[in-house]
Amino acid sequence: MRMAVTLADVARLAGVSPATVSRVINDSAKKVAPELRERVLAAVAELHYVPNAHAQNVARPRKSAVGVIVHDVSDPYFAEITRGLQRQAAAHDRLLVICNSYREPERELAYVALLRAQQVHALILAGSGYHDEAFTARLNGELNAYQQGGGRVAVIGRHELVGSAVLPANEAGAYELGCRVLSRGHRRVGVIAGPRALTTTTDRLSGIRRAAAELDVALEHIVYADFTRDGGAAAAGELLAMTPDLTAILALNDSMAVGTLAALRERGVSVPGQISVTGFDDMPIARDVTPSLTTVRLPLVDMGERAMALALGDDAVPVSEPARAEVIWRESCAGTLPG
Repeated sequence: MRMAVTLADVARLAGVSPATVSRVINDSAKKVAPELRERVLAAVAELHYVPNAHAQNVARPRKSAVGVIVHDVSDPYFAEITRGLQRQAAAHDRLLVICNSYREPERELAYVALLRAQQVHALILAGSGYHDEAFTARLNGELNAYQQGGGRVAVIGRHELVGSAVLPANEAGAYELGCRVLSRGHRRVGVIAGPRALTTTTDRLSGIRRAAAELDVALEHIVYADFTRDGGAAAAGELLAMTPDLTAILALNDSMAVGTLAALRERGVSVPGQISVTGFDDMPIARDVTPSLTTVRLPLVDMGERAMALALGDDAVPVSEPARAEVIWRESCAGTLPG
């Protein structure tokens, strides 16, 4: 069996010390003369030397990995964001460590502590914040300590956490959607909101409420549900039981809207003939369901890329970047709108 090539083997072939080889391989802040560096790299290539990842992590903490905490990577919203994170991470030769919190605050806090212990280069938290001041204070304490130790923090969709942020226009997008739907003459409108505990739910619902107030529409029928297909289907059934003569249902994410379409189809309710339906996020499935879904588009892949760029950047102070929302009008709403 061929013995594994060691760092000492590379040093002997290059005619340098093992310490010099280590500095070159680990991209040490202590620079090596260009001629010596070339000799080391040539020896690495000739011997097909593969550095020991564990040893590298000891010698070069926080250099290679970025910790990412999402609510659920199987959720289409987070799957799209993760695509962007991975694209930017690959461009910088970074390893992504992805953790699912399943919208459990304590699990999220535990992952932050675990990733800190692993000395990742940066932490990215993607997904809604929680209406829980005590938890938010504890989480900020962990993140502040991590930053003081040299780590970097970036968040997506959170207003209240330390670090740089990419902030989707949830309230503004919902407001524009509400205005465009209600301007079609809909007055008996049901809203399927997400979980009450999430700030994203509050932001999107606030936008719908603002549009309703400006157009003098009473928004009386609101049901809270999980941000899932089954949550949307159950909530749609509840709305119809309360108010059978609804003319529009506004679901505050696409998965719930898809569940709403399924529930209406099972009841023989025509969309958009009898009820118009909207979603939010513009998941890839939104254009493929029947009828195609009117929704609010967020640049999810771009949001992931931008968050990773912020996490890997060298800004001296936290940076906040907005992510624009755009209404996409499709077949699930009666009629068409200009622009």
